[in-house]
Amino acid sequence: MLTAENFTHFPLQMWDKVLSKVKKAVVFMDDRCAESLHWCGGAAALFEAGARNLKQFSSFEACGENEPKAVFVVSTLLKGRTIDIMKDIISLSHFKYCVVFTSVAHSVHLLANSVTAELEGSPVFEQFEEKLCEWMGDMNYTAEVLHVPVVFAPVSQQLLLTPAFAHLFPLLSPDLESINAKRPEKKRFGSLVDVDTHSLPPELQIEVKSLASALNCMFEATGTREESFAVGPMSRIIAGELANHPQAKNRRKTAPHKASVIFVDRTMDLTGAVGHHGDNLVEKILTVLKPLPCHVTDVQVDMLELTSLQRCPDAQTTLAPGCLAQTPSSTARSLWETMLTSKQKEGVMEVRRQLVEAASKENLPIKMSMGRVTPEQLCSYVQLFRSSWGALESHCGVLQLALATAQTLRHTGLPRWDACLAFERLLLQALGDSDFPAVLSQLLPLMKPGSRSQEECGPDELILLLVYLYSLAEETRPADQDEEDEELQRLEGELIGALTLLITQETELSPLLQKLTGESCASPEELTMERAHTAVEGMFETLRGLSHAREHLKQLRSVYTASDGVHQATYRPFLRQILEEVFHPDRPECPDIEHMSGGLTDLLKTGFSMFMKVSRPHPSDNPLLFLFLVGGVTPSELRLIKEIVSNQKPGTQVLVLSTRLLRPSDIPELLFTTQRLMPDIGV
Repeated sequence: MLTAENFTHFPLQMWDKVLSKVKKAVVFMDDRCAESLHWCGGAAALFEAGARNLKQFSSFEACGENEPKAVFVVSTLLKGRTIDIMKDIISLSHFKYCVVFTSVAHSVHLLANSVTAELEGSPVFEQFEEKLCEWMGDMNYTAEVLHVPVVFAPVSQQLLLTPAFAHLFPLLSPDLESINAKRPEKKRFGSLVDVDTHSLPPELQIEVKSLASALNCMFEATGTREESFAVGPMSRIIAGELANHPQAKNRRKTAPHKASVIFVDRTMDLTGAVGHHGDNLVEKILTVLKPLPCHVTDVQVDMLELTSLQRCPDAQTTLAPGCLAQTPSSTARSLWETMLTSKQKEGVMEVRRQLVEAASKENLPIKMSMGRVTPEQLCSYVQLFRSSWGALESHCGVLQLALATAQTLRHTGLPRWDACLAFERLLLQALGDSDFPAVLSQLLPLMKPGSRSQEECGPDELILLLVYLYSLAEETRPADQDEEDEELQRLEGELIGALTLLITQETELSPLLQKLTGESCASPEELTMERAHTAVEGMFETLRGLSHAREHLKQLRSVYTASDGVHQATYRPFLRQILEEVFHPDRPECPDIEHMSGGLTDLLKTGFSMFMKVSRPHPSDNPLLFLFLVGGVTPSELRLIKEIVSNQKPGTQVLVLSTRLLRPSDIPELLFTTQRLMPDIGV
């Protein structure tokens, strides 16, 4: 029987193919592949397989005469910038044997080279092997070019991420305008729902086809025949690509196992993505601790507590940071699962329990204490381990997760989380009593420049509150639409002015503000009023489009339940509604969960259904369900999915796939600073 474990094991099988070639080699790897490897055993797996060294995929790297073998692992097409970097490294080195792994399939390389005919073999890869020999300086040297989809990261038993597609995000109305601007007047699209793959820019087509190809490889390796469903315009495009993938058609005829896949656009519910309502430990860890350099998901854990070093500025650069990915230790993995999919209190209690258990195993003098878990208590437990090198080595995974917890609980940025939560609750209640402009106007007093306490919202938090509100804007139905539009335009003008002023008076620009205003450095002095105003105006243009994201849906149009006088107004997660539809005992057909099928067969079914009863495939037909969140998933949503499945259909296995694990601050970056139509494909 096919289980979720077959799929979380798939990324490890793909890395095994790479590991089989690294003996005595220097390995060059790009950041996206490195992040995937990070959750599949990390650099240790390479060195255990015999690699001599691991270097960044950069033109500034090279090897000496005593290093004749190189292995390159890249997540991009073998074109443009990727080729230039490879050529630079090889030209400066003395290789006699080069192996290149790309996670982009040969069929996508053909498309990128405008070859539409189906060719035998792998001519693009074969030509590239000749180029490698040319750069090495001898056509008799050995070169191999292989495709291995090392794009998945098994972050937990329930979650597979795709670091290579971390910046893939559903399109919004400004993107539609950009697409239409390049089309003749009569062929312009009325809405994002009408956009198809062929009308996307070439870079985004390559990205979508690469993702569909990687999914196909995973289903092929596990012998899976999938039924695809989609909710949202971008999901329709990806599901359509997977359905029409040339190899997928053959696979679906012979694969023994069945599964359902529902692709869901993140833009269908951004209230849940930016909201601070999630009572989850990992969500807070991801928010307050610094990201691990060049990683999208993991964070830096300060390891000073495990040493005798004094806390001084130099100590930070002396000591390598810890992280959340603890793949070698089954105990640490189990603790991570609890932290990721439980309530914060349960997660923190489990951290303490595991520390006490580890200390008892090592006969360390631990003083038991009941009641509330404090960061000081966790740190005092952790410090017991530094007296024993063996104990430290045996339990380093649990110790890193415990330190991440302690550092989060005592972090100075945590009070802002609670402040945001309080505002969100107020705004949620206000939406039921007032029209949208009246609720929006409540943000104006928060935008007054001046000194702020740590609990008060800064520009970053105000941007999150704006996204939170605009994602709910469609929920409020005004009596006089024209009057509201006029009032909204006037109010937006005021908000743009106030937020611009607030940003220009910042003494230090946050990473988000730097990206938003296009600043290449963190110096606020260089930020002009004009540049800040243009950036904020562009932001509001995107927000307006966001308020209509669910407009095309027929049933699942609202994520808001108004107060009825007895109960308060509540946010209803979009994912909850989807799963309630899927697992409903009456199996209703939801018009918004669109079946993306295998073409002619389905057309025939549709034709026959006019004369006789033909049942369409339903997502709950199969014992295994994949939920693919295009644009990211939050830890709170992982818990929600787990709870709904165990309550409504315990026998079903649900595996979540997503482009990234979200912290609230990721959403403004993806909305306002990411080139959604022109992803970086390495060309």
